[in-house]
Amino acid sequence: MTEDNAVATREPVTGDCTPPAVVLSAEGLTKHFPVRKRGREMLTRGRRAVRAVDDVDLTLRRGRVTALVGESGSGKSTVARLLAQLHPRTGGEIRLHGEPVTVKGGKAFRAYCRRVQMIFQDPFASLNPVHTVRYHLTRALKIHGRAGSTAQDQEQALHELLTRVQLTPPEGFVDKFPHELSGGQRQRVAIARALGADPEALLADEPVSMLDVSIRLGVLNLLRDLKERLHLAILYITHDIASARYFADETLVMYAGRMVEGGDSETVTQQPAHPYTRLLIESAPDPDRLAPDAESAAPAEKGSGEPPSLIAPPSGCRFHPRCPVAMARCRIELPPRFEVADRPGHWAACWLYDAAVTS
Repeated sequence: MTEDNAVATREPVTGDCTPPAVVLSAEGLTKHFPVRKRGREMLTRGRRAVRAVDDVDLTLRRGRVTALVGESGSGKSTVARLLAQLHPRTGGEIRLHGEPVTVKGGKAFRAYCRRVQMIFQDPFASLNPVHTVRYHLTRALKIHGRAGSTAQDQEQALHELLTRVQLTPPEGFVDKFPHELSGGQRQRVAIARALGADPEALLADEPVSMLDVSIRLGVLNLLRDLKERLHLAILYITHDIASARYFADETLVMYAGRMVEGGDSETVTQQPAHPYTRLLIESAPDPDRLAPDAESAAPAEKGSGEPPSLIAPPSGCRFHPRCPVAMARCRIELPPRFEVADRPGHWAACWLYDAAVTS
């Protein structure tokens, strides 16, 4: 990918009923991390690997939020880092506006970063404690050619970034160090730094999980406002499926490196099809579910409740050791995606929805 096509103008937003333009997509995305050999393994030819991500497909569209939900260790953050080109992928393809892209550094990587930016989970670690807010934002503006030609232009750009993330008045924040800010303010500075590139896609890796509950909603509302005003395509990674329903247009559920369910957020969270999605929803606090009766109670989870080893994952469906409705077929064959009949676009990778079984 060249730098010229990486800074191409954005497509105008249309007012018709056509789907929003695809900004970033992945097909068959795979990442395996080799495991260092020890002891007797040094005498063998084969090498084990952590199968962190296997055959992941997703699409990010302009002006829409796609949530990627799953418990810790399911591979969500690895997907974001692969899309940001921070890790080389083992297999699959990443497309930016339909064009395959693979960048490893230099000008091509910088051009890619102008269009795809990542917001990291921990605002306390993502900002350098020895530098001020001015340094962090100015560096982003200069790297991506948006600092202007004069000191006045640069100062105006800094103030616009801080105002955009609702840190006002800008003069009260621009010369502060990270330790002088609250967690929510730090995350807003990290978001402003990402916006300094004027990106088309934001990869938000659990952006509110390290923040106090009282300020999480404010940051999510900020991201929603940016999505609507700047027509950003946002990947929202979270383990909280309740916030995915509130914030995202589409929700994808991931377990042990594989996608297991997807569809619009309202359908996935209110009518979950995959047994794993049901367990995620049942584990979320709900004041209306303090004393469920026998009919509404979810089937008990089997086994220890621990996710499987990704070095030697289970055969067939990776969720079958914990699944309360697992069949013999689930232990042998990997289920493909099946359309769920309730809503268009709702699918689940579960043998329960195989037409040959349900008919």
